[in-house]
Amino acid sequence: MSGHGFHVHGPHDHAVEHVAQGGAHGDSFSNNIAVMTAVLATVGALFGYLGGATQNDAALFKNNAAIAKTTAANSWNYYQAKSNKQNLAELAASLPGVDAAKYKADVARYEGEKGGIKKEAEKYEHESDVWNAKSERALHSHHQWALATTAEQIAISLAAIVLLTRRRWLLRVTYVVAIIGFVLGAFAGLHVDPLGALMASGPATHEAGQTATH
Repeated sequence: MSGHGFHVHGPHDHAVEHVAQGGAHGDSFSNNIAVMTAVLATVGALFGYLGGATQNDAALFKNNAAIAKTTAANSWNYYQAKSNKQNLAELAASLPGVDAAKYKADVARYEGEKGGIKKEAEKYEHESDVWNAKSERALHSHHQWALATTAEQIAISLAAIVLLTRRRWLLRVTYVVAIIGFVLGAFAGLHVDPLGALMASGPATHEAGQTATH
């Protein structure tokens, strides 16, 4: 470590260092575990980075949705103010002894202005819905990356135990967990969520069955 700074170890560093030290002068079994652990640590770090990036995207999109929603609310307030003025102009036009033509012209003007304000408010409301949908997708993707990262971290921990115990069956379990992490990462990268779709179809099927029985 340099005297001019410090290094913060990540969640994978200690496991990689431990396995690498064990396999540096050992047999091929230890060396294979060391290489596998290094690969898993690299993949896990990549998944963690992508998970953090999607979390940041979700927060940014949610902020944009809030801004658009606030702008839409301001537009609707402006629309309501124009409606109030239009109502007052209509009332004034009905009073005797006033220039009815002038107030009717004001009514028509306010009506035209309201149309443009309404379109603007609806546009910002739509933008808010779009940003919210993007935020939900990004947050869901973040959860998928987090699951993939967790699977790789578990596989790294299992690899360290395999090195100490040299249990072949535990090595096979490590491979399975690592593959599950790879698959989850692939699902996240492809924006595919078969687990979520399966879980969502369960309640729908149950509700359909209850409806059929009644």
